[in-house]
Amino acid sequence: MRIKMWNVTIRIKKNDEVGGKRLQTLVMELLIKAGVAGATVWTGINGFGKRGKSTLHLEGITVNMPLIIEVLDEQKKLEPLLPELKRIIGDNGIVSIQDTYVI
Repeated sequence: MRIKMWNVTIRIKKNDEVGGKRLQTLVMELLIKAGVAGATVWTGINGFGKRGKSTLHLEGITVNMPLIIEVLDEQKKLEPLLPELKRIIGDNGIVSIQDTYVI
């Protein structure tokens, strides 16, 4: 049996903040409060986008690595959250949506 769901991918940087609070924390709090089925924060080691390069330098302790928040649930649960996600993320990241099937 297959269940059709949405896979929402949010790409931000570790040091991104909104109102003095880490963006990843705000996003995860929103998702938990909404009762979303699941979300994972993935840490990258290198990347770039319209706001420049995201890097991790361990020797000099420069850390602003890329983060990916991957969210999985039914479209009817996630679609109403999109305006609030866009408001929170603003120009700090990008949100993509893919149809997926869960078995």
